[in-house]
Amino acid sequence: MTNTPLPPRAEARPITIETHGITRQDDYAWLRADNWQEVMRDGRDVLADDIEAYLDAENAYQDAIMAPTEDLQEKLFAEMRGRIKEDDSSVPAPDGAYSYGIKYVTGGQHPKFVRSNRDGSNETILLDGDKEAEGKAYFKFGSAFHSDDHKLLAWAFDDKGSEYYSLLFRDVETGHDSDTRIEDTAGGGIFSKDGKYLFYVRQDDNHRPSKLFRHEIGSDPANDKLIYEEEDAGFFMGVGRTQSGETILIDIHDHETSEVWMIPADRPTEPPVLISPRDTGVEYSVDDHGDTLYILTNQGNAEDFKIVTAPKATPGREFWTDLVPHTAGRLILSHDVYKSFMVRLERENGLPRIVIHRLTDGIEHEISFDEEAYSLGLAGGYEFDTTEIRFSYSSMTTPARVYDYDVETRQRTLRKEQEVPSGHDPANYVTRRLQAPAADGETVPISLLYHKDTPLDGSAPCLLYGYGSYGISIPASFNTGCLSLVDRGFVYAIAHIRGGKDKGFRWYKDGRRETKKNTFTDFIAAARHLVAEDYTSHRKIVAQGGSAGGMLMGAVANLAPEAFGGLIAEVPFVDVLSTMQDDTLPLTPPEWPEWGNPISDKAAYDYIASYSPYDNVTAKAYPAILAVGGLTDPRVTYWEPAKWIAKLRATATGDNLLMLKTNMDSGHGGASGRFDRLKEVALVQAFALMVTGKV
Repeated sequence: MTNTPLPPRAEARPITIETHGITRQDDYAWLRADNWQEVMRDGRDVLADDIEAYLDAENAYQDAIMAPTEDLQEKLFAEMRGRIKEDDSSVPAPDGAYSYGIKYVTGGQHPKFVRSNRDGSNETILLDGDKEAEGKAYFKFGSAFHSDDHKLLAWAFDDKGSEYYSLLFRDVETGHDSDTRIEDTAGGGIFSKDGKYLFYVRQDDNHRPSKLFRHEIGSDPANDKLIYEEEDAGFFMGVGRTQSGETILIDIHDHETSEVWMIPADRPTEPPVLISPRDTGVEYSVDDHGDTLYILTNQGNAEDFKIVTAPKATPGREFWTDLVPHTAGRLILSHDVYKSFMVRLERENGLPRIVIHRLTDGIEHEISFDEEAYSLGLAGGYEFDTTEIRFSYSSMTTPARVYDYDVETRQRTLRKEQEVPSGHDPANYVTRRLQAPAADGETVPISLLYHKDTPLDGSAPCLLYGYGSYGISIPASFNTGCLSLVDRGFVYAIAHIRGGKDKGFRWYKDGRRETKKNTFTDFIAAARHLVAEDYTSHRKIVAQGGSAGGMLMGAVANLAPEAFGGLIAEVPFVDVLSTMQDDTLPLTPPEWPEWGNPISDKAAYDYIASYSPYDNVTAKAYPAILAVGGLTDPRVTYWEPAKWIAKLRATATGDNLLMLKTNMDSGHGGASGRFDRLKEVALVQAFALMVTGKV
């Protein structure tokens, strides 16, 4: 490349940090804004000049390096947009006399929330996302939900990317919002049964959802009643209602422990009642039916979870009775209780299935599919007295399908199939499921998608995606975004590494805290297996991960840089040691069960220090790296990728590209508009094509 611009160099301003008698040096800690709370709320307007200048310089460098791919990015964007049905809509969800759904219009970036009569007639737009977003650099809906009498709509939005949501109330008949506006909420809420009250969670100055309030409709929010305050900064809080609508649930949890309180939805001013006190390592979630609670839990060494019942009058653990016993290797993911049946989503041998349990006699049957790898999900709904459920199905070659399923007749009705306007022939693609051998004898599942004409002789480039944290499993679902790469000869692969729950709860347990390094070595094993099986070669593997998956990218870059030709790290959690020692940050205390607490536990400090990507950068040849951050991101702060790239540039040998792009108008999820987000995908795909020689 001629006239290649010189990359920015961040000034080294060393500070020393001593913990447990260990001293370390951080040259780039100054990139963490002292007023980070203000930056999350107000963006670059309150950012220190030197930090802003550095981020702008990195953005300018990234723009210059990627400028030769602008035409390619436009082409990729056009292809991905061409696969989206622009005037798409959801399958309406019935609720009494009405049905609710969302729809888009051609050219529209944001959804419209709509309501029609149950038979589909007389559709009304309740909320117009494109209209609400006018004049805003960033706009995202939190949620929109209606009162039981269908007269009032509560809705929330974030216009900074900071995930502080403003909550408003709209009269459905007039379409006008009231003057009431509640700020700094978590984005959701729930109405009481009579529609006179709304329960919502407010975020504190450190972005923690710590207080539950009850708002009386029409009153001044300043007078809202504090119902519950969570004193432990390590716990999240949320509020919801059971499927029956009879019980309001206050859910308090971290990554391994739960506590739930309940309030009768028809008696919203009653104080909450505790179901079972928190017990470290015990998780539970609750639904109800009449006077009975149905509880999904891992209590009693039920590692892969079981379902128990308890009387509402005596909900404590001593009254729990097994309904669906624990079965090792069968992970129960969720459950919903309806008038005559219970439905649960579970996973066994890496594949999901839906199980229907009849309440009268306990007879069960399942819904499953035959492909090697697929994704299955329950769509939920408003109604309790029904015999129908809704679920979605897709595979890496099969576009998403939405079915209604009658649990009594066992008949499936296809309600919607994802349209790909530019065309999609599943016969042109192959999906496979591989098992990569790990060093300790485990096998790591890999889901593959490639074009039928792609040569499998080691010459194909490969995009290898991984996450591996919080028990989150990455589904082998249909993804129109990856098809532009696949059509250009890429093998698209998902490594189902430890830290997720793809092979049961133990798969998660074996990839967190003191076993976290299994996540990284599993991913490297997947890369090496793909090479051994002639799907690709190491120099042509581009690895991709975001958030905790971005930490994965940083860790494997340190451990096995030779295994990858490039890395895409989106909002990457790479400064693990510093972040886990900063208990003022929004997510630090709740994250200690996942990573360990390096403040109080020297063993945890030592272990995190041994893999924290930022702390383990050394003088070696790293693969080409594109890191992407968001200035107002409250989950992975912008300074993590900024510090990481600064240190890599000062330390790494060789001349491979090291680039940082900071979105100055958004947070963790990137751009909010559906087409603006595709432009970001086009950028990272152009990078993958560039570093594998496809440009």
